[in-house]
Amino acid sequence: MTPSFTSDDVDIIEKQTPFRGYFRVDRYRLKHRLFEGGWSQEVSREIFERGHAVTALLFDPDLDRLVFIEQFRVGAFFARASPWFDDGFSPWLLECIAGIIEEGETPEQVARREAVEETGCEITDIVPVCHYLVSPGGSTESVFVFCGRVDSEHAGGIHGITEEQENIRVFTVPVDEALDWLDVGRIDNAMTLIALQWFKLNHEGLRARWLGLERADTTPGGAS
Repeated sequence: MTPSFTSDDVDIIEKQTPFRGYFRVDRYRLKHRLFEGGWSQEVSREIFERGHAVTALLFDPDLDRLVFIEQFRVGAFFARASPWFDDGFSPWLLECIAGIIEEGETPEQVARREAVEETGCEITDIVPVCHYLVSPGGSTESVFVFCGRVDSEHAGGIHGITEEQENIRVFTVPVDEALDWLDVGRIDNAMTLIALQWFKLNHEGLRARWLGLERADTTPGGAS
């Protein structure tokens, strides 16, 4: 379905930047076209500018294992103050590797860089999964999702860049165990949920492709 409007149907009246720190907040005054015709009243919104990110689910088809990381997330810690998290909730999250796209980098380059920095694993082949907006009601941030082939035999230990206050535990799990996490709600962050849901649908075809098995329906990411 073709969208009803494009970016040309937004009139930006004013932009300010009231805060610039580790992150940035911009304030906009704007109008946009209405479905019933004409223009909206003036809208004032603060937009969280975090940059754009990349995540990659690391898969070893030879051992049929996935590589994950665990690390402290400050946003998750302060989310505990809401009534929606029980006393057992931990701000140390189980995640895929991820990182922000720096100037001059492509999303695939970020995935390969972060895999080495955060797990010590080198991606030898990579499959694009999707590109999604994280919270479009208040942030410009988007995430590119990939699945990368790695050798996980020696994956483990503590990784991360000390100057960036990273303290990352690396571990591997059998595919079946990781997919069970989806059923019991063990994964509680969007990028890992999206990557695992995709992987659940494409596991067999992806493994067949990377191991060179003869199958007629081995195209990951689409219908067989």
